[in-house]
Amino acid sequence: MSVTLTENAARHVSSFIGRRGKGIGVRLAVKPSGCSGLSYKLDFADEVAAGDLVFEQRGVKVLVDPRSLPFVEGTEIDFVREGLNEGFRFSNPLEKDRCGCGESFRV
Repeated sequence: MSVTLTENAARHVSSFIGRRGKGIGVRLAVKPSGCSGLSYKLDFADEVAAGDLVFEQRGVKVLVDPRSLPFVEGTEIDFVREGLNEGFRFSNPLEKDRCGCGESFRV
């Protein structure tokens, strides 16, 4: 399996990297947080770290550390705009539950 980006997410990441002036893609990780146990952490990546798994779609790299991969394998990252709000949305087939506020999840 892999981690994928939708066309909207790839376009948003590429545009932001262009304005930022550096970067190779995004780093997806999980961290302990919230009432359900884990939350997604998405940062821009400037280099590949030792051990990173690299998934590339539409010219954008998604880097995942080996510790996070078992929790995000198969995840699709989308970028959505709803009214005045916009942000990344994670569709993770491994999620068993999500907290009421949507900030954390459990696998």
